[in-house]
Amino acid sequence: MSRTTHDDTVEHDVRAAFREDVAELAATLDGDALTAEDPGYAAACAGYNLAGQRHPDVVVAAHSASDVVEAVTFATAHDLPVAVMATGHHAMRPLHGGLLVTTAAMDDVHVDATARRAVVGAGARWNDVVPRTVEHHLSPVHGSSGQVGAVGFTLGGGLSPVLGRKYGWGSDHVVALEVVTATGELLRASADEHVDLFWALRGGRSNLGIVTSMEIELFPVERFVGGGLFHDGEHAAAVLAAFAAVTETAPDDLTLSLAFLRLPAVPGVPPLLAGRSVLHVRVAYLGDATGAEALLAPLRAAAPVLVDTVEETRSEDFERVHQDPVDPAPFSEETAMLAGLDPAAQQALLDFVGPANEVAPHIVELRHLGGAFDTTRPGAGAIVAGSAAYVLWAVSIGMPDDDADGIARARALVEGMQPWGTGRRYLNFAPDDGHPELSFTPADLSRLQRVKAAVDPGDVFRAQQPLVES
Repeated sequence: MSRTTHDDTVEHDVRAAFREDVAELAATLDGDALTAEDPGYAAACAGYNLAGQRHPDVVVAAHSASDVVEAVTFATAHDLPVAVMATGHHAMRPLHGGLLVTTAAMDDVHVDATARRAVVGAGARWNDVVPRTVEHHLSPVHGSSGQVGAVGFTLGGGLSPVLGRKYGWGSDHVVALEVVTATGELLRASADEHVDLFWALRGGRSNLGIVTSMEIELFPVERFVGGGLFHDGEHAAAVLAAFAAVTETAPDDLTLSLAFLRLPAVPGVPPLLAGRSVLHVRVAYLGDATGAEALLAPLRAAAPVLVDTVEETRSEDFERVHQDPVDPAPFSEETAMLAGLDPAAQQALLDFVGPANEVAPHIVELRHLGGAFDTTRPGAGAIVAGSAAYVLWAVSIGMPDDDADGIARARALVEGMQPWGTGRRYLNFAPDDGHPELSFTPADLSRLQRVKAAVDPGDVFRAQQPLVES
């Protein structure tokens, strides 16, 4: 028998033995375990951001915390790195091999209206959570899209475009976390239990373990004034100047962002936005319509308004503020935190995204911070705001192999704004590029690494964004 035939036989036997092990694992689960040969494997590995290529040796579609325990135990026994995904909005590093845990089916939500708290499953999206809380006239610190996973959003900091400046980071309002560690142990982490792990997960995300549920605080918000103002891109300078002026003195009840949009004319992109430069001012005000009118007057007066959707709305209709796309798409991100938006910073930004530049990233957004984002709550997690006044986010749409120019433009924009940067970036918008030192202060990163060494010394969760530079 030739050497090639012998090697092929050995590989076949090893693969067959592994499939038998996976079948045994599947028999212990409430959900399922799949390999590439199984129907449903590709769908289980797919996420919202199609740029995140995932080809694990096995994917466990978890339906319970016990499924996650079994999956991690299996992975450690087979020396497989572990990654986790709920909705897949964030672009994780390509996964070739290892074990992927998907939590989309773990979407239970339980609300305690008296305590103003909710327990949220690992796979619950904001569209699962908010309708349950508004039944009790309450709202969580949620994201811009109802399609985004609540746990991932919150563990990465939780920058809310509606409640953020009033109540701060979503991670600050986590009461407790249920988490599976690298040893396959299911723990409850809170201000009183596994305190270091509780601190680290709130901002450090999933490199430390897999959160199977979280308990969060809720707030008495039933309605707000929200929507958007759309301007033609030729008025970028005037609108940006008005945005800078309004945000400089905005009350904490007002949360604004400004997006420079150059979206391709493809299915799913509204005709208003397709193939042209458009400015979108996103508005959320936790006050009445009269107060909103006065605060927004400079933005409406800065340039002709193409469309004005700002009106009093219900909390469950929060998606109308950003109008994020629903359909999956491939995209890459770059981000920075800015200390201010003075005239020099405005001009530098316009040099990249203004009407004189015909080629710019598809989406460039400024999200206003300040307000409660600047308040460090006792026992807060590992989230960095520093002295940041804005988060800058640049998005290029396309598969990475086909979008090198777009990714380079987004990166050049972020680098060009560094004179106004704080030296840090918001983790939920950050590319998975192996530079955790850009997302945390040196002291916080050192503490995170100590927690990592204690709870995951074998680096089982190395397939997630690392806490050491790579």
